[in-house]
Amino acid sequence: MIEVSGLSKSYQNIRAVEDVSFSVERGEIVGFLGPNGAGKTTTMRILTGAIPADRGTAVVAGFDIFEQPMEVKRRIGYLPENPPLYMDLTVLDYLDFTASLKGLKGVSKSREVHLAMGKCNISDVQGRLIGNLSKGYKQRVGIAQAILGSPEVLILDEPTIGLDPNQIHEVRTLIKALAKERTVILSTHILPEVEMTCQKVVVIHKGRIVATDTIDGIVKGRSGGRQVYVRVKNDSSGAAQKVRSSLLLETEPGHEPDSFMVIMNPDEDRRDELAKLIVDGGHGLIELKARELSLEDVFRQLTTDETRAA
Repeated sequence: MIEVSGLSKSYQNIRAVEDVSFSVERGEIVGFLGPNGAGKTTTMRILTGAIPADRGTAVVAGFDIFEQPMEVKRRIGYLPENPPLYMDLTVLDYLDFTASLKGLKGVSKSREVHLAMGKCNISDVQGRLIGNLSKGYKQRVGIAQAILGSPEVLILDEPTIGLDPNQIHEVRTLIKALAKERTVILSTHILPEVEMTCQKVVVIHKGRIVATDTIDGIVKGRSGGRQVYVRVKNDSSGAAQKVRSSLLLETEPGHEPDSFMVIMNPDEDRRDELAKLIVDGGHGLIELKARELSLEDVFRQLTTDETRAA
């Protein structure tokens, strides 16, 4: 459905994206994940034809975004980070106007507008001025304009930013419902957004793609071994030293007082030896548990370790 290869874009002397390549299959919900300033919005703007790339290629639904931009735009629904809303129009008038811009006419235009309002649950406010709506309703109006004309691809840039928890839940539910009928790219730096909505993750850092995989795949691929969290009553540094010298296992400082992490081979479980060593050594074992890496852990690894990111 989407094939991106070698996209690069600079603003004066600033390299916004560099050699960006990834693919999205038909029907996938893909999280385009990265910290602020990583190049997410620039990439999305290139894919939607809003700005040109300096070099590289991108194909959407079989059409080249540079050679056949209008064909691509007919197949993409786009929600920018700041939705393009006219505050002095009613919801109905705005969607009617947007539908006209997309080339919809007559009965089909009316049908598409009312279908979009129904899917986004905004029919009850269709006569109200957009400027008088809550942030959550405005976001839904923005999504409604994106799905007008039933595009094959939805590109949503930070769709829940600034929303309260209830509004975030509503928008996430809406996105998952819409994804049943189309391919979705969700650009965000909010990790729960990706974990609760997406099937696949593309991580970008400093303009470069640093990982592409399913959420499970990206976490397991970065785990580096079985991690065991240990907390003791006293002398955690001494306990960690005994683990290194007696069991020949790597340790790392823990985030809580009197705690540390033990790294084991993924194919072996030596927690019984570990517990016995700490108890026999008189350190007072309080807690010992296996710990799985989270998407947050991996995200931090990928976007703070400059050596790996390069």
